[in-house]
Amino acid sequence: MISGMVMILVALWFYQSAVKAKTSNVLMWVAIGAVGFFVLQLLLVNLNIYILESFRASEGGAGYESLQGADRKNEGDFLGFAGILKSLYLEISPSVVGFLAIAVVRWKFITKEIFSVANLFSGLKEMFQNIKQSFKTPE
Repeated sequence: MISGMVMILVALWFYQSAVKAKTSNVLMWVAIGAVGFFVLQLLLVNLNIYILESFRASEGGAGYESLQGADRKNEGDFLGFAGILKSLYLEISPSVVGFLAIAVVRWKFITKEIFSVANLFSGLKEMFQNIKQSFKTPE
Protein backbone atom coordinates (compact mmCIF):
# COMPACT_ATOMS: atom_id res chain seq x y z
CA MET A 1 0.00 0.00 0.00
CA ILE A 2 2.74 2.42 0.98
CA SER A 3 4.83 1.46 -2.04
CA GLY A 4 1.90 1.97 -4.41
CA MET A 5 1.41 5.51 -3.17
CA VAL A 6 5.15 6.19 -3.37
CA MET A 7 5.23 4.82 -6.94
CA ILE A 8 2.44 7.21 -7.98
CA LEU A 9 4.36 10.10 -6.40
CA VAL A 10 7.54 8.99 -8.21
CA ALA A 11 5.68 9.00 -11.53
CA LEU A 12 4.34 12.51 -10.87
CA TRP A 13 7.76 13.70 -9.75
CA PHE A 14 9.42 12.31 -12.89
CA TYR A 15 6.75 13.88 -15.08
CA GLN A 16 7.12 17.33 -13.55
CA SER A 17 10.93 17.12 -13.61
CA ALA A 18 11.02 16.00 -17.24
CA VAL A 19 8.63 18.77 -18.32
CA LYS A 20 10.60 21.38 -16.36
CA ALA A 21 13.92 20.16 -17.84
CA LYS A 22 12.35 20.11 -21.33
CA THR A 23 13.42 16.53 -21.84
CA SER A 24 12.24 14.68 -24.89
CA ASN A 25 10.16 11.54 -24.33
CA VAL A 26 8.58 12.69 -21.08
CA LEU A 27 6.29 9.67 -20.84
CA MET A 28 9.24 7.32 -21.39
CA TRP A 29 10.95 8.84 -18.34
CA VAL A 30 7.75 8.52 -16.31
CA ALA A 31 7.59 4.83 -17.26
CA ILE A 32 11.28 4.34 -16.44
CA GLY A 33 10.75 5.91 -13.01
CA ALA A 34 7.64 3.89 -12.18
CA VAL A 35 8.94 0.57 -13.52
CA GLY A 36 12.36 1.15 -11.96
CA PHE A 37 10.79 1.83 -8.59
CA PHE A 38 8.56 -1.25 -8.93
CA VAL A 39 11.49 -3.53 -9.82
CA LEU A 40 13.59 -2.20 -6.94
CA GLN A 41 10.62 -2.61 -4.62
CA LEU A 42 10.14 -6.21 -5.74
CA LEU A 43 13.81 -7.05 -5.26
CA LEU A 44 14.07 -5.39 -1.87
CA VAL A 45 10.88 -6.97 -0.51
CA ASN A 46 12.13 -10.38 -1.64
CA LEU A 47 15.49 -9.64 0.01
CA ASN A 48 13.70 -8.77 3.26
CA ILE A 49 11.71 -12.01 3.06
CA TYR A 50 14.92 -13.96 2.46
CA ILE A 51 16.59 -12.30 5.45
CA LEU A 52 13.55 -12.91 7.66
CA GLU A 53 13.32 -16.56 6.65
CA SER A 54 17.05 -17.09 7.19
CA PHE A 55 16.62 -15.93 10.79
CA ARG A 56 13.64 -18.24 11.22
CA ALA A 57 15.39 -21.26 9.72
CA SER A 58 17.07 -21.86 13.06
CA GLU A 59 13.60 -22.25 14.59
CA GLY A 60 12.77 -25.30 12.51
CA GLY A 61 12.05 -23.99 9.02
CA ALA A 62 9.33 -25.41 6.80
CA GLY A 63 8.95 -28.60 8.88
CA TYR A 64 8.02 -26.54 11.91
CA GLU A 65 5.49 -24.54 9.93
CA SER A 66 3.76 -27.62 8.60
CA LEU A 67 3.42 -29.14 12.08
CA GLN A 68 2.69 -26.14 14.26
CA GLY A 69 1.43 -23.55 11.79
CA ALA A 70 3.10 -20.37 10.64
CA ASP A 71 1.06 -18.20 12.99
CA ARG A 72 2.42 -19.88 16.08
CA LYS A 73 5.94 -19.55 14.71
CA ASN A 74 5.53 -15.80 14.18
CA GLU A 75 3.97 -15.24 17.58
CA GLY A 76 7.05 -13.79 19.29
CA ASP A 77 8.78 -12.16 16.33
CA PHE A 78 6.94 -8.84 16.29
CA LEU A 79 6.14 -8.27 19.96
CA GLY A 80 7.61 -5.47 22.04
CA PHE A 81 9.62 -2.46 20.98
CA ALA A 82 12.16 -4.50 18.97
CA GLY A 83 9.30 -6.17 17.12
CA ILE A 84 7.78 -2.80 16.24
CA LEU A 85 11.15 -1.60 14.89
CA LYS A 86 11.55 -4.80 12.89
CA SER A 87 8.07 -4.40 11.41
CA LEU A 88 8.72 -0.77 10.49
CA TYR A 89 12.03 -1.67 8.88
CA LEU A 90 10.56 -4.50 6.82
CA GLU A 91 7.64 -2.32 5.65
CA ILE A 92 9.33 1.00 4.99
CA SER A 93 12.92 0.20 3.97
CA PRO A 94 12.13 -1.03 0.43
CA SER A 95 10.18 2.15 -0.32
CA VAL A 96 12.87 4.45 1.10
CA VAL A 97 15.78 2.69 -0.64
CA GLY A 98 13.82 2.49 -3.92
CA PHE A 99 12.94 6.17 -3.70
CA LEU A 100 16.57 7.15 -3.08
CA ALA A 101 17.77 5.05 -6.03
CA ILE A 102 15.13 6.54 -8.32
CA ALA A 103 16.06 10.04 -7.10
CA VAL A 104 19.63 9.39 -8.25
CA VAL A 105 18.37 8.25 -11.68
CA ARG A 106 16.23 11.40 -11.93
CA TRP A 107 19.11 13.64 -10.92
CA LYS A 108 21.65 11.97 -13.26
CA PHE A 109 19.55 11.54 -16.42
CA ILE A 110 16.72 14.08 -16.29
CA THR A 111 17.83 17.20 -14.42
CA LYS A 112 21.60 16.79 -15.02
CA GLU A 113 22.37 19.31 -12.27
CA ILE A 114 25.40 19.50 -9.99
CA PHE A 115 25.13 16.91 -7.23
CA SER A 116 23.76 18.15 -3.92
CA VAL A 117 21.06 16.94 -1.59
CA ALA A 118 18.90 19.91 -2.59
CA ASN A 119 19.23 19.03 -6.28
CA LEU A 120 18.65 15.34 -5.59
CA PHE A 121 15.23 16.07 -4.10
CA SER A 122 14.38 19.25 -6.02
CA GLY A 123 10.86 19.46 -7.29
CA LEU A 124 9.24 17.55 -4.43
CA LYS A 125 7.91 20.69 -2.75
CA GLU A 126 6.41 21.95 -6.01
CA MET A 127 4.87 18.54 -6.68
CA PHE A 128 3.11 18.49 -3.31
CA GLN A 129 1.97 22.09 -3.77
CA ASN A 130 0.48 21.16 -7.17
CA ILE A 131 -1.27 18.17 -5.62
CA LYS A 132 -2.67 20.42 -2.89
CA GLN A 133 -3.86 22.94 -5.49
CA SER A 134 -5.61 20.21 -7.47
CA PHE A 135 -7.95 19.53 -4.53
CA LYS A 136 -9.08 23.13 -4.22
CA THR A 137 -12.34 23.98 -5.89
CA PRO A 138 -12.90 27.30 -7.62
CA GLU A 139 -15.28 29.53 -5.71
